[in-house]
Amino acid sequence: MMTETNEDLLGEDRSLLIVDDDRPFLTRLARAMETRGFAVDTAESVEEAIGKARAAAPAYAVVDMRLGDGNGLDVVSAIRETRADTRTVILTGYGNIATAVTAVKLGAVDYLSKPADADDVFAALTRLGGDRVAPPENPMSADRVRWEHIQRVYEMCDRNVSETARRLNMHRRTLQRILAKRAPR
Repeated sequence: MMTETNEDLLGEDRSLLIVDDDRPFLTRLARAMETRGFAVDTAESVEEAIGKARAAAPAYAVVDMRLGDGNGLDVVSAIRETRADTRTVILTGYGNIATAVTAVKLGAVDYLSKPADADDVFAALTRLGGDRVAPPENPMSADRVRWEHIQRVYEMCDRNVSETARRLNMHRRTLQRILAKRAPR
């Protein structure tokens, strides 16, 4: 029985662009992907990533959804304009169905919630079209999903508690109590 190596899964062009504004995470993921056979380049902003993608579009890309200067989907679009066959994975701490659908329509092959480890990212980048994704071993609890949603809306409202409470149809004091607590597991 033959086993496939990283080189077998990657093909000849192993260029990988990782875009994330969380420098420690970016550094860890870049190192981990280099050990798996990728030629890694990194960017910490939409502007930097688009510049690198237009100069030399990578064969693979891992892009954070929310960056300090904009939306990671703009990076995905720029990569697709230059190189249509790039295998792109979107990472996000604020997952929702609408952005996942948009990411896939723009050409992303997968959409992973943070914190994703290097094994998850590698599997998403190298997964073949017909392969099914295994269900997560430790899915988020309903309380965690609710908390993530509240945090996402809170951030979208520029951390305005009153506006967030209004959009969530929730009493402002209840929201303040939820925001004061730690994230559920």
